[in-house]
Amino acid sequence: MSAADSKEALPPPSSPESNASPVKDVEDNGAPATKEDQHIYVAETLSTPRQILFIATVCMAMFTNQLGLGNTVGIVGIIGKSFGLNTAGEQVWLLAGYSLSIGTFILIAGRLGDEFGHKRLFVIGMAWYALWSLIAGLAVYSSYVLFIFARVFQGMGPAMTLPSSLAILGSSYSPGPRKNMAFAWFGGTAPFGAIAGFTFGGLFSLAWWPWTYWSQAIALAALAAFGAWVIPDQPLTPSVKQQSWHDKMKFMDVPGCVTGVASLVLFNFAWNEAVVVGWEQPYVYVCLILGVLFGAVFFGIEAFWAPNPIIPFAAFNVDIFFIFGCTAAGWATFGIWVFYFAQLVMQIRGISPLLLAAWYSPVIPSGLLSALAVGKTIGKLPASWIMVVGQLAYVVGSILAATMPVHSNYWTYFFFSVIIICVGMDSSFPAATVIFSDAVPPKYQGIGASVVMTIVNYSISLGLGFAGTAEREVKKGADGLAGDLLGIRAALWVSVGLAGLGLVLSLLFVAKEHFLGRASVVKT
Repeated sequence: MSAADSKEALPPPSSPESNASPVKDVEDNGAPATKEDQHIYVAETLSTPRQILFIATVCMAMFTNQLGLGNTVGIVGIIGKSFGLNTAGEQVWLLAGYSLSIGTFILIAGRLGDEFGHKRLFVIGMAWYALWSLIAGLAVYSSYVLFIFARVFQGMGPAMTLPSSLAILGSSYSPGPRKNMAFAWFGGTAPFGAIAGFTFGGLFSLAWWPWTYWSQAIALAALAAFGAWVIPDQPLTPSVKQQSWHDKMKFMDVPGCVTGVASLVLFNFAWNEAVVVGWEQPYVYVCLILGVLFGAVFFGIEAFWAPNPIIPFAAFNVDIFFIFGCTAAGWATFGIWVFYFAQLVMQIRGISPLLLAAWYSPVIPSGLLSALAVGKTIGKLPASWIMVVGQLAYVVGSILAATMPVHSNYWTYFFFSVIIICVGMDSSFPAATVIFSDAVPPKYQGIGASVVMTIVNYSISLGLGFAGTAEREVKKGADGLAGDLLGIRAALWVSVGLAGLGLVLSLLFVAKEHFLGRASVVKT
Protein backbone atom coordinates (compact mmCIF):
# COMPACT_ATOMS: atom_id res chain seq x y z
CA MET A 1 0.00 0.00 0.00
CA SER A 2 1.39 3.41 -0.94
CA ALA A 3 2.09 6.31 1.37
CA ALA A 4 -0.67 8.24 -0.33
CA ASP A 5 -3.10 5.51 0.51
CA SER A 6 -2.07 5.48 4.14
CA LYS A 7 -2.64 9.24 4.38
CA GLU A 8 -6.17 8.78 3.11
CA ALA A 9 -6.91 6.04 5.63
CA LEU A 10 -9.28 7.00 8.39
CA PRO A 11 -7.78 7.08 11.89
CA PRO A 12 -8.31 4.10 14.16
CA PRO A 13 -11.23 4.13 16.61
CA SER A 14 -8.99 5.08 19.52
CA SER A 15 -7.84 8.23 17.76
CA PRO A 16 -9.30 11.48 19.14
CA GLU A 17 -9.75 12.63 15.56
CA SER A 18 -12.50 10.10 14.90
CA ASN A 19 -15.57 9.31 16.97
CA ALA A 20 -16.98 6.72 14.58
CA SER A 21 -15.86 3.97 12.26
CA PRO A 22 -16.21 4.30 8.51
CA VAL A 23 -19.75 3.30 7.62
CA LYS A 24 -21.99 3.01 4.66
CA ASP A 25 -24.41 5.85 5.52
CA VAL A 26 -26.53 5.87 2.37
CA GLU A 27 -28.77 3.11 1.16
CA ASP A 28 -28.55 1.83 -2.43
CA ASN A 29 -31.69 3.80 -3.36
CA GLY A 30 -30.11 7.07 -2.22
CA ALA A 31 -32.11 7.46 0.99
CA PRO A 32 -30.30 8.02 4.28
CA ALA A 33 -29.55 4.76 6.01
CA THR A 34 -30.95 3.90 9.39
CA LYS A 35 -28.62 2.88 12.20
CA GLU A 36 -29.31 -0.79 11.46
CA ASP A 37 -28.47 -0.32 7.77
CA GLN A 38 -25.05 1.22 8.44
CA HIS A 39 -22.15 -1.04 7.53
CA ILE A 40 -18.83 -0.68 9.30
CA TYR A 41 -15.80 -1.17 7.05
CA VAL A 42 -13.62 -2.51 9.84
CA ALA A 43 -10.35 -2.77 7.87
CA GLU A 44 -10.40 0.98 7.26
CA THR A 45 -10.20 1.58 11.02
CA LEU A 46 -6.84 -0.22 11.20
CA SER A 47 -3.35 1.22 10.90
CA THR A 48 -1.46 0.54 7.67
CA PRO A 49 0.85 -2.16 9.17
CA ARG A 50 -2.18 -3.91 10.69
CA GLN A 51 -4.01 -3.75 7.35
CA ILE A 52 -1.03 -5.37 5.62
CA LEU A 53 -1.02 -8.18 8.19
CA PHE A 54 -4.78 -8.54 7.82
CA ILE A 55 -4.71 -8.80 4.02
CA ALA A 56 -1.70 -11.15 4.04
CA THR A 57 -3.43 -13.47 6.51
CA VAL A 58 -6.70 -13.55 4.60
CA CYS A 59 -4.84 -14.20 1.33
CA MET A 60 -3.33 -17.29 2.93
CA ALA A 61 -6.65 -19.00 2.18
CA MET A 62 -5.86 -19.00 -1.54
CA PHE A 63 -2.16 -19.65 -0.95
CA THR A 64 -2.77 -22.73 1.23
CA ASN A 65 -5.47 -23.99 -1.11
CA GLN A 66 -3.00 -24.13 -4.00
CA LEU A 67 -0.26 -25.38 -1.67
CA GLY A 68 -2.39 -28.42 -0.86
CA LEU A 69 -2.69 -29.23 -4.56
CA GLY A 70 0.93 -28.55 -5.53
CA ASN A 71 2.60 -30.38 -2.65
CA THR A 72 0.91 -33.63 -3.70
CA VAL A 73 1.15 -33.38 -7.51
CA GLY A 74 4.94 -33.36 -7.43
CA ILE A 75 5.35 -36.35 -5.10
CA VAL A 76 2.20 -38.35 -5.87
CA GLY A 77 4.35 -41.08 -7.43
CA ILE A 78 6.49 -41.36 -4.29
CA ILE A 79 3.41 -41.47 -2.05
CA GLY A 80 1.66 -43.95 -4.33
CA LYS A 81 4.58 -46.35 -4.45
CA SER A 82 4.87 -46.31 -0.64
CA PHE A 83 1.31 -47.64 -0.61
CA GLY A 84 1.80 -50.06 -3.52
CA LEU A 85 0.01 -47.88 -6.11
CA ASN A 86 2.29 -47.87 -9.12
CA THR A 87 0.33 -46.36 -12.04
CA ALA A 88 -0.93 -42.82 -12.56
CA GLY A 89 -4.50 -44.09 -12.76
CA GLU A 90 -4.25 -45.80 -9.38
CA GLN A 91 -2.76 -42.63 -7.88
CA VAL A 92 -5.51 -40.31 -9.13
CA TRP A 93 -7.54 -40.59 -5.91
CA LEU A 94 -4.56 -39.29 -3.92
CA LEU A 95 -5.13 -35.98 -5.70
CA ALA A 96 -8.77 -36.00 -6.81
CA GLY A 97 -10.29 -36.38 -3.34
CA TYR A 98 -8.89 -33.01 -2.26
CA SER A 99 -10.45 -31.03 -5.13
CA LEU A 100 -13.68 -33.04 -4.90
CA SER A 101 -14.10 -32.03 -1.28
CA ILE A 102 -13.46 -28.34 -1.97
CA GLY A 103 -15.87 -28.29 -4.90
CA THR A 104 -18.56 -30.15 -2.97
CA PHE A 105 -18.58 -28.16 0.27
CA ILE A 106 -17.61 -24.62 -0.68
CA LEU A 107 -21.19 -23.37 -1.19
CA ILE A 108 -22.36 -24.91 2.07
CA ALA A 109 -19.41 -23.37 3.88
CA GLY A 110 -20.25 -19.98 2.41
CA ARG A 111 -23.79 -20.25 3.74
CA LEU A 112 -22.45 -21.31 7.17
CA GLY A 113 -20.23 -18.23 7.18
CA ASP A 114 -23.23 -16.00 6.48
CA GLU A 115 -25.02 -17.48 9.48
CA PHE A 116 -22.27 -17.97 12.05
CA GLY A 117 -19.57 -15.48 11.06
CA HIS A 118 -16.91 -15.59 8.35
CA LYS A 119 -13.99 -14.94 10.70
CA ARG A 120 -15.06 -17.86 12.88
CA LEU A 121 -15.31 -20.14 9.84
CA PHE A 122 -11.90 -18.98 8.57
CA VAL A 123 -10.24 -19.93 11.87
CA ILE A 124 -12.12 -23.24 12.10
CA GLY A 125 -11.22 -24.02 8.47
CA MET A 126 -7.50 -23.45 9.03
CA ALA A 127 -7.54 -25.57 12.21
CA TRP A 128 -9.49 -28.34 10.44
CA TYR A 129 -7.06 -28.25 7.52
CA ALA A 130 -4.15 -28.53 9.98
CA LEU A 131 -5.68 -31.54 11.76
CA TRP A 132 -6.22 -33.54 8.57
CA SER A 133 -2.81 -32.59 7.20
CA LEU A 134 -1.35 -34.16 10.33
CA ILE A 135 -3.44 -37.30 9.76
CA ALA A 136 -2.41 -37.42 6.08
CA GLY A 137 1.22 -37.72 7.21
CA LEU A 138 0.36 -40.30 9.86
CA ALA A 139 -1.31 -42.43 7.15
CA VAL A 140 2.19 -43.69 6.29
CA TYR A 141 1.75 -46.04 9.27
CA SER A 142 -1.61 -47.28 7.94
CA SER A 143 -2.75 -47.56 4.30
CA TYR A 144 -3.64 -45.49 1.25
CA VAL A 145 -7.31 -45.66 2.31
CA LEU A 146 -6.59 -43.48 5.36
CA PHE A 147 -4.47 -41.15 3.24
CA ILE A 148 -7.31 -40.68 0.73
CA PHE A 149 -9.79 -40.03 3.54
CA ALA A 150 -7.38 -37.51 5.03
CA ARG A 151 -7.04 -35.76 1.68
CA VAL A 152 -10.82 -35.58 1.31
CA PHE A 153 -11.21 -34.10 4.79
CA GLN A 154 -8.27 -31.77 4.13
CA GLY A 155 -10.28 -30.25 1.28
CA MET A 156 -13.03 -29.20 3.69
CA GLY A 157 -10.53 -26.73 5.17
CA PRO A 158 -10.11 -24.61 2.02
CA ALA A 159 -13.84 -25.07 1.37
CA MET A 160 -14.37 -23.11 4.60
CA THR A 161 -11.54 -20.59 4.26
CA LEU A 162 -11.98 -19.57 0.61
CA PRO A 163 -15.56 -18.20 0.68
CA SER A 164 -14.97 -16.80 4.16
CA SER A 165 -11.90 -14.90 2.94
CA LEU A 166 -13.76 -13.43 -0.02
CA ALA A 167 -16.61 -12.37 2.24
CA ILE A 168 -14.21 -10.87 4.81
CA LEU A 169 -12.41 -8.80 2.19
CA GLY A 170 -15.68 -7.76 0.56
CA SER A 171 -17.21 -6.54 3.82
CA SER A 172 -14.07 -5.00 5.33
CA TYR A 173 -13.41 -2.37 2.64
CA SER A 174 -15.64 0.13 0.95
CA PRO A 175 -15.70 0.02 -2.88
CA GLY A 176 -12.58 1.60 -4.31
CA PRO A 177 -8.87 1.08 -5.07
CA ARG A 178 -8.02 -0.54 -1.72
CA LYS A 179 -10.74 -3.14 -2.06
CA ASN A 180 -9.71 -3.86 -5.65
CA MET A 181 -6.08 -4.24 -4.60
CA ALA A 182 -7.03 -6.57 -1.76
CA PHE A 183 -8.86 -8.86 -4.19
CA ALA A 184 -6.00 -8.62 -6.68
CA TRP A 185 -3.55 -9.84 -4.05
CA PHE A 186 -5.96 -12.62 -3.10
CA GLY A 187 -5.95 -14.00 -6.65
CA GLY A 188 -2.24 -13.26 -7.11
CA THR A 189 -1.21 -15.60 -4.28
CA ALA A 190 -2.46 -18.67 -6.19
CA PRO A 191 0.64 -19.29 -8.36
CA PHE A 192 2.92 -18.63 -5.37
CA GLY A 193 1.02 -21.25 -3.37
CA ALA A 194 1.24 -23.81 -6.16
CA ILE A 195 4.98 -23.39 -6.64
CA ALA A 196 5.56 -23.41 -2.87
CA GLY A 197 3.69 -26.71 -2.79
CA PHE A 198 5.83 -28.20 -5.55
CA THR A 199 9.01 -26.96 -3.88
CA PHE A 200 8.35 -28.03 -0.30
CA GLY A 201 6.86 -31.34 -1.42
CA GLY A 202 10.02 -32.04 -3.37
CA LEU A 203 12.30 -30.96 -0.53
CA PHE A 204 10.59 -32.98 2.20
CA SER A 205 10.32 -36.03 -0.05
CA LEU A 206 14.13 -36.15 -0.05
CA ALA A 207 13.91 -36.96 3.66
CA TRP A 208 10.49 -38.58 4.19
CA TRP A 209 7.28 -37.61 2.39
CA PRO A 210 5.04 -37.45 5.54
CA TRP A 211 6.95 -34.32 6.61
CA THR A 212 5.31 -32.56 3.66
CA TYR A 213 2.01 -32.81 5.52
CA TRP A 214 3.32 -32.49 9.07
CA SER A 215 5.09 -29.23 8.24
CA GLN A 216 1.92 -28.05 6.54
CA ALA A 217 -0.08 -28.91 9.68
CA ILE A 218 2.26 -26.82 11.86
CA ALA A 219 2.00 -23.80 9.54
CA LEU A 220 -1.80 -24.07 9.26
CA ALA A 221 -2.23 -24.29 13.03
CA ALA A 222 -0.12 -21.15 13.41
CA LEU A 223 -2.24 -19.43 10.74
CA ALA A 224 -5.45 -20.34 12.58
CA ALA A 225 -4.13 -18.78 15.79
CA PHE A 226 -2.74 -15.73 13.99
CA GLY A 227 -5.98 -15.24 12.04
CA ALA A 228 -8.01 -15.25 15.26
CA TRP A 229 -5.89 -12.30 16.42
CA VAL A 230 -5.24 -10.25 13.29
CA ILE A 231 -8.63 -10.47 11.50
CA PRO A 232 -11.05 -7.90 12.93
CA ASP A 233 -14.40 -9.16 14.19
CA GLN A 234 -16.95 -8.99 11.40
CA PRO A 235 -20.25 -7.36 12.41
CA LEU A 236 -23.33 -9.50 11.76
CA THR A 237 -26.45 -7.84 10.40
CA PRO A 238 -29.24 -7.37 12.96
CA SER A 239 -31.47 -9.85 11.12
CA VAL A 240 -28.82 -12.57 11.43
CA LYS A 241 -28.21 -11.79 15.10
CA GLN A 242 -31.90 -12.14 15.93
CA GLN A 243 -32.47 -15.43 14.11
CA SER A 244 -33.42 -18.47 16.14
CA TRP A 245 -31.66 -21.79 15.63
CA HIS A 246 -34.70 -23.04 13.69
CA ASP A 247 -34.55 -20.01 11.39
CA LYS A 248 -30.84 -20.55 10.83
CA MET A 249 -31.42 -24.16 9.80
CA LYS A 250 -34.24 -23.08 7.48
CA PHE A 251 -31.97 -20.52 5.87
CA MET A 252 -29.25 -23.17 5.51
CA ASP A 253 -31.46 -25.12 3.06
CA VAL A 254 -30.64 -28.47 4.70
CA PRO A 255 -32.55 -30.65 2.14
CA GLY A 256 -30.69 -28.92 -0.69
CA CYS A 257 -27.33 -29.30 1.07
CA VAL A 258 -27.85 -33.02 1.74
CA THR A 259 -29.05 -33.94 -1.76
CA GLY A 260 -26.47 -31.70 -3.44
CA VAL A 261 -23.55 -33.15 -1.51
CA ALA A 262 -24.80 -36.71 -2.09
CA SER A 263 -25.11 -36.10 -5.82
CA LEU A 264 -21.69 -34.51 -6.24
CA VAL A 265 -19.88 -37.10 -4.12
CA LEU A 266 -21.54 -40.18 -5.66
CA PHE A 267 -21.18 -39.02 -9.27
CA ASN A 268 -17.54 -38.08 -8.82
CA PHE A 269 -16.76 -41.21 -6.79
CA ALA A 270 -18.09 -43.41 -9.60
CA TRP A 271 -15.80 -41.88 -12.20
CA ASN A 272 -12.65 -41.88 -10.07
CA GLU A 273 -13.28 -45.30 -8.51
CA ALA A 274 -13.79 -46.81 -11.97
CA VAL A 275 -10.18 -45.88 -12.70
CA VAL A 276 -9.06 -48.17 -9.87
CA VAL A 277 -11.49 -51.12 -10.07
CA GLY A 278 -12.96 -50.79 -13.56
CA TRP A 279 -16.50 -50.20 -14.75
CA GLU A 280 -17.21 -53.91 -14.40
CA GLN A 281 -17.92 -53.51 -10.67
CA PRO A 282 -21.68 -53.13 -9.99
CA TYR A 283 -21.25 -50.64 -7.16
CA VAL A 284 -19.61 -48.19 -9.55
CA TYR A 285 -22.74 -48.12 -11.74
CA VAL A 286 -24.98 -47.92 -8.67
CA CYS A 287 -23.09 -44.88 -7.38
CA LEU A 288 -23.27 -43.20 -10.78
CA ILE A 289 -27.05 -43.77 -11.07
CA LEU A 290 -27.68 -42.65 -7.49
CA GLY A 291 -25.59 -39.53 -8.12
CA VAL A 292 -27.77 -38.61 -11.11
CA LEU A 293 -30.99 -39.27 -9.15
CA PHE A 294 -29.86 -37.18 -6.19
CA GLY A 295 -28.89 -34.46 -8.66
CA ALA A 296 -32.40 -34.42 -10.11
CA VAL A 297 -33.91 -34.18 -6.62
CA PHE A 298 -31.48 -31.37 -5.75
CA PHE A 299 -32.45 -29.45 -8.87
CA GLY A 300 -36.15 -29.79 -8.04
CA ILE A 301 -35.63 -28.60 -4.46
CA GLU A 302 -33.54 -25.60 -5.47
CA ALA A 303 -35.68 -24.55 -8.42
CA PHE A 304 -39.19 -25.04 -7.03
CA TRP A 305 -39.27 -25.61 -3.27
CA ALA A 306 -36.42 -24.09 -1.22
CA PRO A 307 -37.29 -20.61 0.16
CA ASN A 308 -33.56 -19.77 0.39
CA PRO A 309 -31.91 -21.98 -2.27
CA ILE A 310 -28.20 -22.54 -1.97
CA ILE A 311 -28.05 -22.37 -5.79
CA PRO A 312 -30.93 -20.30 -7.25
CA PHE A 313 -31.61 -22.27 -10.43
CA ALA A 314 -34.92 -20.47 -10.90
CA ALA A 315 -33.00 -17.21 -11.42
CA PHE A 316 -30.58 -18.65 -13.97
CA ASN A 317 -30.83 -18.07 -17.70
CA VAL A 318 -29.13 -19.54 -20.74
CA ASP A 319 -26.07 -17.31 -20.29
CA ILE A 320 -25.34 -18.98 -16.94
CA PHE A 321 -25.36 -22.47 -18.41
CA PHE A 322 -22.93 -21.43 -21.15
CA ILE A 323 -20.59 -20.13 -18.44
CA PHE A 324 -20.99 -23.27 -16.35
CA GLY A 325 -20.04 -25.37 -19.38
CA CYS A 326 -17.03 -23.25 -20.36
CA THR A 327 -15.69 -23.08 -16.81
CA ALA A 328 -16.15 -26.80 -16.17
CA ALA A 329 -14.46 -27.79 -19.43
CA GLY A 330 -11.53 -25.41 -18.94
CA TRP A 331 -10.73 -26.37 -15.37
CA ALA A 332 -11.21 -30.08 -16.00
CA THR A 333 -8.57 -29.56 -18.69
CA PHE A 334 -6.31 -27.89 -16.14
CA GLY A 335 -6.71 -30.70 -13.61
CA ILE A 336 -5.75 -33.33 -16.18
CA TRP A 337 -2.91 -31.19 -17.53
CA VAL A 338 -1.26 -30.48 -14.18
CA PHE A 339 -1.41 -34.12 -13.02
CA TYR A 340 -0.63 -36.08 -16.19
CA PHE A 341 1.89 -33.61 -17.60
CA ALA A 342 3.81 -34.00 -14.34
CA GLN A 343 3.55 -37.79 -14.62
CA LEU A 344 4.86 -37.65 -18.19
CA VAL A 345 8.08 -35.89 -17.26
CA MET A 346 8.62 -37.59 -13.89
CA GLN A 347 7.48 -41.16 -14.55
CA ILE A 348 8.60 -41.46 -18.17
CA ARG A 349 11.43 -38.95 -18.43
CA GLY A 350 12.64 -39.35 -14.84
CA ILE A 351 12.99 -35.77 -13.58
CA SER A 352 12.91 -35.17 -9.80
CA PRO A 353 10.09 -33.46 -7.85
CA LEU A 354 12.36 -30.47 -7.16
CA LEU A 355 13.18 -30.06 -10.84
CA LEU A 356 9.45 -30.28 -11.57
CA ALA A 357 8.93 -27.29 -9.25
CA ALA A 358 11.48 -25.34 -11.30
CA TRP A 359 9.82 -26.41 -14.55
CA TYR A 360 6.43 -25.19 -13.36
CA SER A 361 7.81 -21.94 -11.89
CA PRO A 362 6.86 -19.78 -14.94
CA VAL A 363 3.29 -19.90 -13.63
CA ILE A 364 4.29 -17.09 -11.24
CA PRO A 365 5.16 -14.34 -13.78
CA SER A 366 2.66 -15.67 -16.31
CA GLY A 367 -0.14 -15.81 -13.75
CA LEU A 368 0.55 -12.34 -12.37
CA LEU A 369 0.85 -10.73 -15.81
CA SER A 370 -2.30 -12.47 -17.05
CA ALA A 371 -4.28 -11.38 -14.00
CA LEU A 372 -3.05 -7.79 -14.44
CA ALA A 373 -3.90 -7.80 -18.16
CA VAL A 374 -7.38 -9.16 -17.54
CA GLY A 375 -7.93 -6.59 -14.79
CA LYS A 376 -7.02 -3.80 -17.24
CA THR A 377 -9.06 -5.07 -20.19
CA ILE A 378 -12.16 -6.62 -18.64
CA GLY A 379 -13.93 -3.27 -18.58
CA LYS A 380 -12.96 -2.46 -22.17
CA LEU A 381 -13.29 -5.86 -23.85
CA PRO A 382 -16.47 -7.93 -23.41
CA ALA A 383 -16.06 -10.67 -20.83
CA SER A 384 -17.37 -13.18 -23.36
CA TRP A 385 -14.36 -12.54 -25.62
CA ILE A 386 -11.98 -12.83 -22.67
CA MET A 387 -13.57 -16.23 -22.02
CA VAL A 388 -12.83 -17.20 -25.64
CA VAL A 389 -9.18 -16.20 -25.17
CA GLY A 390 -9.00 -18.33 -22.04
CA GLN A 391 -10.53 -21.37 -23.72
CA LEU A 392 -8.21 -20.99 -26.72
CA ALA A 393 -5.26 -20.93 -24.32
CA TYR A 394 -6.47 -24.17 -22.75
CA VAL A 395 -6.65 -25.78 -26.21
CA VAL A 396 -3.15 -24.72 -27.26
CA GLY A 397 -1.56 -25.51 -23.90
CA SER A 398 -3.13 -28.97 -23.70
CA ILE A 399 -2.16 -29.82 -27.30
CA LEU A 400 1.46 -28.92 -26.53
CA ALA A 401 1.32 -31.28 -23.52
CA ALA A 402 -0.31 -34.14 -25.42
CA THR A 403 2.12 -33.97 -28.34
CA MET A 404 5.37 -33.28 -26.46
CA PRO A 405 8.15 -35.73 -27.36
CA VAL A 406 9.37 -37.34 -24.15
CA HIS A 407 12.94 -36.09 -24.45
CA SER A 408 12.27 -32.70 -26.02
CA ASN A 409 14.06 -29.58 -24.79
CA TYR A 410 12.33 -27.92 -21.83
CA TRP A 411 12.21 -24.54 -23.58
CA THR A 412 9.98 -25.82 -26.35
CA TYR A 413 6.83 -27.78 -25.49
CA PHE A 414 6.85 -27.76 -21.66
CA PHE A 415 7.78 -24.12 -21.14
CA PHE A 416 5.24 -22.76 -23.61
CA SER A 417 2.52 -25.12 -22.37
CA VAL A 418 2.97 -23.77 -18.81
CA ILE A 419 2.94 -20.15 -19.98
CA ILE A 420 -0.15 -20.58 -22.15
CA ILE A 421 -2.21 -22.65 -19.70
CA CYS A 422 -1.78 -19.86 -17.13
CA VAL A 423 -3.45 -17.46 -19.55
CA GLY A 424 -6.44 -19.82 -19.64
CA MET A 425 -6.64 -20.01 -15.85
CA ASP A 426 -6.38 -16.27 -15.23
CA SER A 427 -8.76 -15.34 -18.05
CA SER A 428 -11.57 -17.81 -17.56
CA PHE A 429 -12.18 -17.29 -13.82
CA PRO A 430 -12.66 -13.48 -13.80
CA ALA A 431 -14.59 -13.61 -17.07
CA ALA A 432 -16.92 -16.24 -15.63
CA THR A 433 -17.57 -14.23 -12.46
CA VAL A 434 -18.31 -11.06 -14.44
CA ILE A 435 -20.72 -12.81 -16.83
CA PHE A 436 -22.40 -14.58 -13.90
CA SER A 437 -22.79 -11.23 -12.12
CA ASP A 438 -24.36 -9.66 -15.21
CA ALA A 439 -26.76 -12.56 -15.72
CA VAL A 440 -28.39 -12.90 -12.30
CA PRO A 441 -30.60 -10.57 -10.23
CA PRO A 442 -28.94 -8.30 -7.65
CA LYS A 443 -29.94 -10.37 -4.63
CA TYR A 444 -27.87 -13.31 -5.93
CA GLN A 445 -24.67 -11.36 -6.58
CA GLY A 446 -23.04 -12.64 -3.42
CA ILE A 447 -22.96 -16.28 -4.53
CA GLY A 448 -21.32 -15.63 -7.92
CA ALA A 449 -17.69 -16.25 -6.96
CA SER A 450 -18.63 -19.20 -4.75
CA VAL A 451 -20.56 -20.92 -7.54
CA VAL A 452 -17.70 -20.43 -10.00
CA MET A 453 -15.16 -21.70 -7.43
CA THR A 454 -17.35 -24.75 -6.82
CA ILE A 455 -17.32 -25.56 -10.53
CA VAL A 456 -13.57 -24.93 -10.75
CA ASN A 457 -12.62 -27.35 -7.98
CA TYR A 458 -15.23 -30.01 -8.72
CA SER A 459 -14.29 -30.04 -12.41
CA ILE A 460 -10.61 -30.63 -11.58
CA SER A 461 -11.56 -33.78 -9.68
CA LEU A 462 -14.12 -35.00 -12.22
CA GLY A 463 -11.74 -34.36 -15.13
CA LEU A 464 -9.17 -36.61 -13.47
CA GLY A 465 -11.81 -39.35 -13.36
CA PHE A 466 -12.50 -38.99 -17.09
CA ALA A 467 -8.79 -39.01 -17.93
CA GLY A 468 -8.07 -41.93 -15.61
CA THR A 469 -10.73 -44.02 -17.34
CA ALA A 470 -9.14 -43.27 -20.73
CA GLU A 471 -5.70 -44.14 -19.37
CA ARG A 472 -6.92 -47.47 -17.96
CA GLU A 473 -8.72 -48.52 -21.13
CA VAL A 474 -5.97 -47.54 -23.58
CA LYS A 475 -3.09 -49.20 -21.74
CA LYS A 476 -4.84 -52.54 -21.18
CA GLY A 477 -2.38 -55.30 -22.04
CA ALA A 478 0.55 -52.90 -22.41
CA ASP A 479 3.25 -53.24 -19.76
CA GLY A 480 6.26 -51.21 -18.71
CA LEU A 481 7.10 -47.64 -19.60
CA ALA A 482 5.65 -48.04 -23.08
CA GLY A 483 2.26 -48.91 -21.59
CA ASP A 484 2.49 -46.08 -19.08
CA LEU A 485 3.28 -43.63 -21.87
CA LEU A 486 0.27 -44.82 -23.89
CA GLY A 487 -2.02 -44.30 -20.91
CA ILE A 488 -0.65 -40.86 -20.07
CA ARG A 489 -0.95 -39.73 -23.69
CA ALA A 490 -4.57 -40.92 -23.76
CA ALA A 491 -5.33 -38.94 -20.61
CA LEU A 492 -3.73 -35.79 -22.04
CA TRP A 493 -5.78 -36.12 -25.22
CA VAL A 494 -8.90 -36.17 -23.04
CA SER A 495 -7.79 -32.73 -21.80
CA VAL A 496 -7.51 -31.57 -25.42
CA GLY A 497 -11.05 -32.77 -26.11
CA LEU A 498 -12.44 -31.01 -23.04
CA ALA A 499 -10.59 -27.81 -23.93
CA GLY A 500 -12.03 -28.00 -27.45
CA LEU A 501 -15.53 -28.39 -25.99
CA GLY A 502 -14.98 -25.30 -23.85
CA LEU A 503 -13.78 -23.31 -26.87
CA VAL A 504 -16.83 -24.31 -28.91
CA LEU A 505 -19.17 -23.34 -26.07
CA SER A 506 -17.46 -19.98 -25.63
CA LEU A 507 -17.72 -19.23 -29.36
CA LEU A 508 -21.40 -20.23 -29.34
CA PHE A 509 -21.94 -17.88 -26.42
CA VAL A 510 -20.27 -15.01 -28.29
CA ALA A 511 -22.40 -15.74 -31.37
CA LYS A 512 -25.57 -15.94 -29.28
CA GLU A 513 -24.66 -12.66 -27.56
CA HIS A 514 -24.00 -10.98 -30.91
CA PHE A 515 -27.21 -12.07 -32.63
CA LEU A 516 -29.64 -12.33 -29.71
CA GLY A 517 -28.06 -10.17 -27.02
CA ARG A 518 -27.69 -10.92 -23.34
CA ALA A 519 -30.49 -12.83 -21.64
CA SER A 520 -32.70 -10.48 -19.68
CA VAL A 521 -32.33 -10.29 -15.94
CA VAL A 522 -35.28 -9.88 -13.62
CA LYS A 523 -34.29 -7.25 -11.07
CA THR A 524 -35.53 -8.82 -7.86
